[in-house]
Amino acid sequence: MIQAQEFVEAARNLGFGWYTGVPCSFLTPFINYVINDVQLKYISAANEGDAVAIAAGAAIAGKPAVVMMQNSGLGNAVNPLTSLTYIFRIPMLLICTLRGERHLQDEPQHQLMGQITDKLLQTMTIPWEFFPTEAAEIEPVLQRATAYMQQERHPYALIMRKGTIAPHALTRSSIPERENSASAHIQQSFFRDNKEQRISRSEALAGIVELTDPENTVVIATTGYMGRELFASKDSANHLYMVGSMGCASSMGLGLSLARPDLKVVVIDGDGAALMRMGNFATIGTYGGANLTHILLDNEVHDSTGAQATVSAGISFAKIAEACGYGVTLDGDDPALLDALFTADANTRPKFAHLKIRPGTLENLPRPNLTPEAVLQRFMKHIGNS
Repeated sequence: MIQAQEFVEAARNLGFGWYTGVPCSFLTPFINYVINDVQLKYISAANEGDAVAIAAGAAIAGKPAVVMMQNSGLGNAVNPLTSLTYIFRIPMLLICTLRGERHLQDEPQHQLMGQITDKLLQTMTIPWEFFPTEAAEIEPVLQRATAYMQQERHPYALIMRKGTIAPHALTRSSIPERENSASAHIQQSFFRDNKEQRISRSEALAGIVELTDPENTVVIATTGYMGRELFASKDSANHLYMVGSMGCASSMGLGLSLARPDLKVVVIDGDGAALMRMGNFATIGTYGGANLTHILLDNEVHDSTGAQATVSAGISFAKIAEACGYGVTLDGDDPALLDALFTADANTRPKFAHLKIRPGTLENLPRPNLTPEAVLQRFMKHIGNS
């Protein structure tokens, strides 16, 4: 058994100051120590997949990050671990608890995952070893992990067994306090109530590009036609085209915006992607700052897979964003909404716009002519993290 301080301080010496994840009782002393230290950053994610994406955003900004989760939650993280961190080659340290270990009396829901945790990591080509249980083991473990991550630019995992870390009391709230800003909140609607007048995705993207300054603003487009049409509209070093990890663009944007408060971060979501990971609205509303702008282009269908309908026609995303703590929430089908969004003052909170658009895409829509890894390296160089 080790003290939480022993591991966290050794990790801090190697640059790890950002932590995110979903709690497990095995991790409690570890998480408590991180939360108690005001020099460390802890972000409580809605699910483990979003935690991976948040850490990816921090890593892109040059902040080595640790993702903490229960092994049952590893299932929630499979998609971003295989289609985000693997494809883009984004390193992070994973700490995954071993619930349901053989001979450990545990809850029945952990039985299968306890048997396959190591195999699941191996299948995802994530090297792993057991979390250190002796102080003398900490430095060598971290050296192996960091050496691998620096060379391969992929995640490295530590599997934590029960009773590995001694108890550590929580003395500080992990959730940032926000002033009651109901009076300062900006909410506007820009509806023309005519579906035939709705603009296309490409027209909306062209408008967003025109309103953003590439010198101090980055744009992250969600997977599917969104990223491809942004590329077709204007390929730029300040653009990042998600090719997978559906729904994770907003959480990655959150991590990047927190790690680089000097940057303006614009996330362009789709209705299907936003519906898939709605829990991140609450995380963004809690932790996000005014440098994060979240735009949802809603055509009410899964366009890239055959235009099957989503359930977004009856959803008020702006009201959801407002309830979750965004500072500015706009909705409508008038493109004037975008001008209002970029000129609005959110004070210290993130901004959100829900713009209705029409379905359909460009003929002969191209795909980015750069690999995801090359796109990311160009993006990182643009923001000064080479």
